[in-house]
Amino acid sequence: MKNIRMKVVRVEKDLSQEQLAKIVGVSRQTIGLIEAGKYNPSLSLCISICKALSRTLDELF
Repeated sequence: MKNIRMKVVRVEKDLSQEQLAKIVGVSRQTIGLIEAGKYNPSLSLCISICKALSRTLDELF
């Protein structure tokens, strides 16, 4: 299942996949795979993404 909510919030914050990846310390490909639903991120990565996008876990995942 694609993670549309994460992508929508990322775009609303005017961040590219690469910019978000740098903020949370992963590769751009990892962000792309999470958004495509092809990678299940660790809880710590989910929390980092939530902090970077100013959203809760429930709002994004």
